[in-house]
Parts: sequence; C-alpha cells; structure tokens
Amino acid sequence: MSGATTAYNAWRLTLLSPFPRWALALFAAAAVLAVALAWRGLRSEARPGRRALLVALRAASALLALFLLAEPAVQLLQTARVKNRLAILVDTSRSMAFPVEPGGESRAAAAAAFVRAHRADLERLSDRVNLEWYAFDRELAASDPASLGAPRPPQGGRTDLLGALKSLSQGAAGSGRRLAGALVVSDGADNAALAQGLSPAARAELRALGFPVTAAAAGSGAPKDLAIERVAVDDFAFVRNTVTAEVTLTARGFSREEVRVVLRREGAVVAAGTVRLEPGKERYTLPLSFAPDTTGTFVFTVAAPVFPGEAVAENNARSFVLRVIRDRVRVLLVAGRPSWDERFLRGLLKQDPNVDLVSFFILRTAGDNAGPQEDLSLIPFPVNEIFGTQLKTFDAVLFVDFAYQPYRALDIERLLPGLRDYVLGGGGFAMLGGEQSFGEGRYGETPLAEVLPVDAAAGLGVTAEAVRPRLTPEGRRHPLTSLVPGEGPNEAAWAALPPLPGLNLTRALPPESGAQVLLEAPAAQVLGRPAPVVAVREAGQGRALAVTTDSSWYWGFLAAEATGSSRAYQRFWSNALRWLVRDPELTPVKVEPDRPQVEPGEPLGVTVTARGADYGPAAGAPVSAELVSEDGKVVARAEGKAGADGAAHLELAPPGPGAYRVVARARTRCREGTPCPADAPAESASGAAAVRTSGPEDADAAPRPELLRAVSDATGGAFLALPSRSLPDLPLADPEVVEVGRRKDVPIWDRGWFLAALCLTLGAEWILRRRFGWW
Repeated sequence: MSGATTAYNAWRLTLLSPFPRWALALFAAAAVLAVALAWRGLRSEARPGRRALLVALRAASALLALFLLAEPAVQLLQTARVKNRLAILVDTSRSMAFPVEPGGESRAAAAAAFVRAHRADLERLSDRVNLEWYAFDRELAASDPASLGAPRPPQGGRTDLLGALKSLSQGAAGSGRRLAGALVVSDGADNAALAQGLSPAARAELRALGFPVTAAAAGSGAPKDLAIERVAVDDFAFVRNTVTAEVTLTARGFSREEVRVVLRREGAVVAAGTVRLEPGKERYTLPLSFAPDTTGTFVFTVAAPVFPGEAVAENNARSFVLRVIRDRVRVLLVAGRPSWDERFLRGLLKQDPNVDLVSFFILRTAGDNAGPQEDLSLIPFPVNEIFGTQLKTFDAVLFVDFAYQPYRALDIERLLPGLRDYVLGGGGFAMLGGEQSFGEGRYGETPLAEVLPVDAAAGLGVTAEAVRPRLTPEGRRHPLTSLVPGEGPNEAAWAALPPLPGLNLTRALPPESGAQVLLEAPAAQVLGRPAPVVAVREAGQGRALAVTTDSSWYWGFLAAEATGSSRAYQRFWSNALRWLVRDPELTPVKVEPDRPQVEPGEPLGVTVTARGADYGPAAGAPVSAELVSEDGKVVARAEGKAGADGAAHLELAPPGPGAYRVVARARTRCREGTPCPADAPAESASGAAAVRTSGPEDADAAPRPELLRAVSDATGGAFLALPSRSLPDLPLADPEVVEVGRRKDVPIWDRGWFLAALCLTLGAEWILRRRFGWW
C-alpha cells in the first residue's frame, strides 16, 4: 500500500458495498437482534463463563458478517491547502492627526512607522496567507504598504471600525476565500456603531465575523482639550415657553479653571452659565434655559472659550437648529366702542381653540360721562403693560374702531412708536374700520402710518353708501382672500356676498411701499381710483392688514341668512390671522434643508417648493437659494427649476463653519417654455442651517485603546500598543483543505482471512453448543 500512496497525501475510510445505507442499517439491526436472542436463549445456563463465551462468539460472527457486507476500503486522496487572507487595516481618519501622547508625534506617524518597521515580518507570513492592505475611515478602501507606510495628513471625517471589519467579511464571502485574521492599526476613536462602546449586539456581530482581530493601538494619553461634546434639546419649542438645552462638556488636562458657556441665537446671547472644572473629572453637564420670543427656524450655538494649549479649538462650539412654533396664537384685540363687528370678531376668536385672546373695549361713549376720558373703561386700561412690557408676547394686535386721542392722559400716543417697532420686528397688526379708525382716528399723523397698508391721511371721510367689493389682480392670488379653491370659484364666492353699508375712504399706497390692495370698492372713488377695502403690507419683518369697514360681519350674519352658511366670514378672518402670524401653510414658497446641521466641508442640500397663484405646484418656475452668513454676506448660491410637483432640489457649495440663513426665491408666475422677464416678481422664504465647527473626528481628541482591546478579546485576537519593537504572533484561523481531484479506493475487506475468521467463529459456536448440551 505504501507504494500505491506515493502520489497521494491524504486518506479516508469509505464503504464499497453495493447495498444502500438503509439496507446496511437493517443488517446491523439484524446482527444486534441475533446477539440479543443468543443471550436470551442462554439465560438458563448455570455456568456464566460458558454463557459469555457463546455470546461472544455470536457477536464476533455478527461483526465479521457486517464487515464483509459493508466492504470497507481506504480512499487515497491528493489534496491542496488554499491560503487564507490576512487583512492589514490602517486608520486614516482625522483623529489620527492628534499626538500619540501630549507633545509627541501624531498617531498617523506612529501608524506609518509601525507599518514600515514590520512590513518584512508581515510579508514572511505570505507562505501561509495572502496579505491584503487597506485604509479605512468611514469606508474601507484597498491600499498598498508603501502608501500606508508613508506619513501623510489623515482626512477621513468619521471612524467606523465595525463597518470596516464587516466589509472585509462580506468581501471574503464574495471571493470564496476565508479570512485568517485582521490586523487593525488605529487610535480606537470610533464615532459610528462603537461610539458608545461594545454593546451586546456589537459583541455578537464581532464574534460572527469568524476571524481573529489583532489591534495595534496608536495613542495612549489624551491631550489637553475642552470640548462641547453634546447638546441635548428638542427639535422644536413653543414660542415664549422656556426651553432648556442640556450641554455636556468634556475637559482633559485642566485643573480648577472656570469656564463660561454662552448660548447665542444667530449672534445674540440668549443664555449663559459657568462650569467650575475639577481635577480628575472629565465630563460636566450644564443646563441653559431661555424663552424664544419669535417663531421660525433658528440656529443656536453653544460656545466655550479656547484655552492656551488646547489640542483642538474647533470643538469648543457646537451649533443646533431649533424650530420655534406656537402652541396657541396670542391675539390682543382693542376696541374703541361696542359694535357688531367687534362682537362677531371677538366671538369668532374666542371659539377658536388655537387662539389665546386678550380683549379690551370701551362700554360707554364720551358723551355718557363728564369725568375723565381714561375712566370710560369698565376697568383701568393697563396701557403701559399692554403697549410696553407685554407687547412682544402677542402674535397679533387688532385695533377695532379704536382712537387713541381720548386717552391722552394715559399717554397712549407716546407708546405708538413701540407698536410700530413691534410690527417692524416681526409682529402682526390689523386696523379695522369705523368712525374712530384710519383718517378719522388721525393715525396718518402717528408712527403707525409707517406700517399701515393704506394712506390714513385725515379729511377723506366715511361713505355711508353701500359698496360691493371686488378682488384686485393681487387679491386673486393672495391666500388671505382665498375663500374657496380655484380663481373662478373664488371670484364667484366674493361676488355672492352681500354689499357693505359703509367704508372708510383711504388711498392706496404706491407699489414700492410693499403694500397691496386685495379688495377694492369700485363705487367709492378716491382721487379717481377705487377705495381700498382690504389691503396688506410687508413692513420690515412684520405684517400689517387694513380692513376699511366695520361691517365685515355682514359676510357672516347676512350671508348665513341668504345662503345658510357663514363660512366666508370665518374663512376670511382665519386666513387673515394665519397670514398675520406667518403660518407656513400660507406661504407660496418653502425651503427645507436636507439636514439642519452639516459637517465641515460638506455641501448643503435644500429643497425649494413653489406654489402658484392657485396654490398648486408651480411646475417649471425658476427657483434660487442663497446661503447668508450672520453678517449678511451671501456665501453660496444655486439656481434651478421646479419639477412637476413644484419642488426643486439645490445644492449649495460647502460653506465655512457657522450659522446661516437659507433664503429661497421663486418666480411662481413664470412657467416652463415661456420667457421669464428679469424683473418678474419673486416670492421668498427663509430657513436656517448650521455648519459645525468640528466634525465627529474633532469633537473628542482622546484615543480609545480600551475599545481596541475589547474588539480583540471579542474575536480571539491579540492587542499591542504603539510604538512596538516586535510584532507578536498573530492569531490566525487554520487554512482550508481543498480536494483537487485525484483519488483511489483500496479495498480492505477482500482478504481471505476475514472469511476464514467468520467460518471459524460460526464453527466454534456450533461445536461448543453441542458439547454444552444446547443442541
């Protein structure tokens, strides 16, 4: 047999029997049964030795019979061993630029030196494994030892160690060759799946890899650094409600310094706090509370001072985006006298669960009392509180037939500039008609004239003639005067409303003022033009509305009598209030950043949605987006066209770190295939975005050798710390043995003495049975 096996290097036992496996199993069962019957038949034998001898001969015969039926043989094989793969992974993320220890060389330089020093040792393993070289950060990329052994600035913006190892495992499955192991050279500063350490799920994933991971840790001591590690705050907040941002700081290498942490909203300080550092303590938590006074989307930045000797200055600040919304619209209604208009409007606002109404109105007229005018109200008029300290707590202020002159003793006139500034700063203001409004109230001589959407000059008077308003071209497009969807049905809805019994005569402002007349009265002419009935104006950051009649309640009461519905009145004032407080649903343009916060060096993607005059998708409309810094400079711009759904996705070039306003514009009156004049009016919207001063790699400068050790332990690998003079024995999985094709069967059952032995055992049992008296 030795001569026959010279061409083979492995063997195994096999069966050459022509019988199937199930038949052999039946033969084996029959053999066992034969032995059992022999034992049972000899129970009455008085001598145990005789009984044992006869059963042994029966068992030997059964085994020899099975051996001959199975026809065993030795199968000679010629096999070859296939080399497994050994992957060497070197971390190229930005955290590798930090020093191995304070004042030492960079971790990237230490990793490159390790590769150069032990490249020959690794290549000596090539007779057992195939070497594969990789660089990894957030992704795994093939590399070469010469490149990995040359020091170069690391650039990766994230470290994903588990992701790199899983990519290796998946590549091994695709290639058909197992991984014998992996050698990872890294600082362990993972900020992906292992950012919080080895969870049970992550440990299970590591064990499922099926190969040992040896880790070489670059970095042992954390450099001096103060960082804003995390800001925990909700995605949105309610206006005028207290919001708490919980700031987590990490401090390494400090003694007992005091750190003042400041929270800014796009440059303005809104909260601040102080943290006293203690030796040996690294993590601190500081709550910063503030109450946003304006709705919208804003960028907030938490910042701490940069101390001398810090490894990273960029991680001393962290920005976040907060959306400030209303829990309820807070409305102040001031009425000069009881009236049907005031009664209907106050009732409408009071029954709206989304409105928090505060109303003041006079129950008597000046002719009913000879006392001071300020005593004509039922309770003392809190002028200073309403128009002073509390004014900014209101989203909208409504004057209903209110005149300030009777209250000169209360010095309301002195407070009107504050009301103007409230509008310019973002508030909503509406003036409704009546004998004490507009020109008759002499508001054209006050600071409010700067924000009113009509010319309130005195002397134009009040018409007592019935007028039937009609929509202007601007009114057909404006959401405030949209009673029903569709331009035609909306005009018909307005035409069906009852005429108004009276009107304050005012003049329309020129277009350059930003005012628009939405509803006019053709029958009431002022200087040859129809008198405005409803006019609006964008004044600074705020909005103003003028309704030059005290009979809008006709659109509810008389319309309900004629048609059975007061929906037009309710819809008009609901639209008016939503427009005043800048309800996002009433804006023809919306802008939404893909992500409110982006990493340094990444572009900012935004989606601009445009709607036309009918508030349907403005398909094909030219759109643009600008990124405006805190100092008002445009740092990036992109243009495009809205798609069939009215949306366009634009990408703005990567800006520097900081807080930005995203200003989007769309020419919703221009369509695909039609020329768009350069001076075509554009609608606009704004949002907010933050570019972080530091990415995940810069947020924490500390290495994590303990994480690398845990990864090695979980996979059965080894661990070493750099610099290392020698390369330890790398734990490697055994290579697979693959059969290459040659085989030969050498029977071992066809020897004559096996048959002779069977005959001998059967004959001996027969002779002894006769001699012992059993046959």
